[in-house]
Amino acid sequence: MKKLALVTGAKGGIGSAITEKLVQDDYRVIATHFTGGAECAKEWFDEKGFNQDQVLLFELDVTDTEQCATRIAELLREEGTVDVLVNNAGITRDSVFKKMDAAQWHDVINTNLNSLFNVTQPLFAAMCEKGGGRIINISSVNGQKGQFGQANYAAAKAGMMGFSKSLAAEGARAGVTVNVVAPGYTATPMVTAMREEVLESITNQIPMKRLAKPEEIAASVAYLASDAGAYITGETLSVNGGLYMQ
Repeated sequence: MKKLALVTGAKGGIGSAITEKLVQDDYRVIATHFTGGAECAKEWFDEKGFNQDQVLLFELDVTDTEQCATRIAELLREEGTVDVLVNNAGITRDSVFKKMDAAQWHDVINTNLNSLFNVTQPLFAAMCEKGGGRIINISSVNGQKGQFGQANYAAAKAGMMGFSKSLAAEGARAGVTVNVVAPGYTATPMVTAMREEVLESITNQIPMKRLAKPEEIAASVAYLASDAGAYITGETLSVNGGLYMQ
């Protein structure tokens, strides 16, 4: 029987690669999409050539605590268990802090950080009761080093790391691992659409002189989800080409 993975933000550049990798590794993936995004999600599903045995599209507003609790409880009743959770949903609302408004702050914190509570809390107890599970949170190099004009984003992504270490301590005895993957600049459609000179300035900062491939981020997630990653918990795996070394 296939294991079940839930991936938030599944049709984004990194989320899509994670979904494809987990499908290749014989998981069935619950791929979330935002409320009202069913048509766009179906186009992505068809474009990737998935079938219902591989991917189930699942409407979920990760910023809505009550909806997440209700929808995930329904999912558990129908499917019985979720073996792997990948918290990947995220947005940016960049601005220098002195010009940042409250909406830009709260939108990013709600989507990138508060969503961790909303999605993980309904699943964590079930994983502990079952005696195992994998929780993998997608952070960012900018959560480790900070970034000009991204106080909201960096705060949320840094918060992911503290959350993950704390939850790892709580889940360890039950066999539930909790880890972070912190990508550097990655060749997603959004990034590669930047002006050539902007891309060049970014890659010049990276010791490996290139962007990460989405598939490289996905491979890191798949490793942490696998049996080979069973003894790793509370860790942040940096995949950034040497841009930031701790």
